Amino acid sequence: MIPGLRTGPAQTWGAARLVPLLRDEPIADLRLHARLHDDELSIVELTPREAYIAFVPHAFVATWTSDGTPAAAYGTQLLDPRDGGLPRVAGLRFRRRMARREDRGRLRFLPLHLAMEGFLDLQFDGPPIAWQEWTREAVTRGLSPRVEESYRGAQVQGLDDALRIFEIHPGQCGLALYLADALASVFVVPHPDDYRALHPTLLRDFYGELLYLYTQLYPEVPGFAQPLDAARVHSFADLRAEVERVRGEWVRFHDDVMLTLRAMPSRPVYRMGRFTLGRFLPPFDPALDNHIGESIVDESGTVAYLKTFRLSAAQARRGHLLSVLAAHEWNLDATAAALGTDRAGLVVRLERAGFGYLLRAAVSR
Repeated sequence: MIPGLRTGPAQTWGAARLVPLLRDEPIADLRLHARLHDDELSIVELTPREAYIAFVPHAFVATWTSDGTPAAAYGTQLLDPRDGGLPRVAGLRFRRRMARREDRGRLRFLPLHLAMEGFLDLQFDGPPIAWQEWTREAVTRGLSPRVEESYRGAQVQGLDDALRIFEIHPGQCGLALYLADALASVFVVPHPDDYRALHPTLLRDFYGELLYLYTQLYPEVPGFAQPLDAARVHSFADLRAEVERVRGEWVRFHDDVMLTLRAMPSRPVYRMGRFTLGRFLPPFDPALDNHIGESIVDESGTVAYLKTFRLSAAQARRGHLLSVLAAHEWNLDATAAALGTDRAGLVVRLERAGFGYLLRAAVSR
């Protein structure tokens, strides 16, 4: 179970199963709130020479707006030059770094983008040694660019209705979201008031392609209603004890079987008083569910904030390949031996994972 929280009774709607996460004592000295930026596109400046782009349409970026602010065109447009009009554009918002201190005691960070940037940056620099099998571009530029796709929560079938009718429990500070009984995301905040304010933002999060398809293939999930044993009930005290027994069985089943998120080493990103903001990557074990995410924990290890993203099997395989390559300094023969295959088999895996462009043509034949 997640430190500092306990599991509440689940609710289902269509393919979505929503499990509340409750706190006995809220965290009062750390609070979260949403800052909406409309539909502007976000470009985060990681360094003076590197930027993280949350979403960019197929367009050129130019200063077309009358006030000189940057914008992106909505696709290709034909305009009559005699009209003197401007093309339809979407505003851009540039941000400095994923996590940035805005004021004393105030930190701004982009939910899930912090974790996704860490995943995309995995072995981004490419081979540390100029092995002859890799192209010059792979050695000099690495994985440039590296792209992953996801679906916005509003596109996931039935999720909007499930969140709308969801009953928020007293003391609720989080939610474990399952789609077709596959853990999609875990969301935790410090205080119940924060959760009530941020509950609708789950529709603005992004989810993996596999989970999107699950809602299409499995439109409903069964209920896990555990019947009471009438033979044990002879008084109100017996009834109360039986209800507690059933609730305890559900909690143990959820925490031991359904909740596939396990403790993973976190990389600190920002320290704020007694709290630490960090992001984590999974072990990239193809036999397990792999979640990336970000968290805020206090000095005792209690989770104040948590948001996760489940990688698809293909994403996990790509991460696994990159991790093993890095562990063996991108030596093909050593990597192939570690993966239990030969050089030709490794080359096939790299091509299927979309990394074939890093190899010289003679190696791919």
